[in-house]
Amino acid sequence: MTSTVLSSTVSSMVRRTTVAVALCAAMVGLAGSPAQARVFVGFGFPFYGPAYYPPPVYYPPPPVYYAPPPVVYAPPVQAYSQAPGPSGQTCYAGPYVCPMERPTVTGASCYCSGNGGARVWGRAN
Repeated sequence: MTSTVLSSTVSSMVRRTTVAVALCAAMVGLAGSPAQARVFVGFGFPFYGPAYYPPPVYYPPPPVYYAPPPVVYAPPVQAYSQAPGPSGQTCYAGPYVCPMERPTVTGASCYCSGNGGARVWGRAN
């Protein structure tokens, strides 16, 4: 009885091994070549037979993809300041500071024009 159990175990192992090897060979055979798509479009006309239209042309992408060009930023705008005026006197009239129209003694009274056009009195520097 042990010999039949042993022989059935050995035969089942051989059978399993054979099936596993066959499946591996089938998978290698299927994966060995790339898939190829075929397209056939035909129209049948009486007495003329089917016409053949070839598949559309396929252009593969270029082999190298180039990086995009670098981003170019505009140079910063230069800030222009007012040109220095002639060194003259200044009138300090409260919240207003204005240049003097004619020279006067330092500390003398002077005026600047306010927002409404009124004179705001102050001291010359």
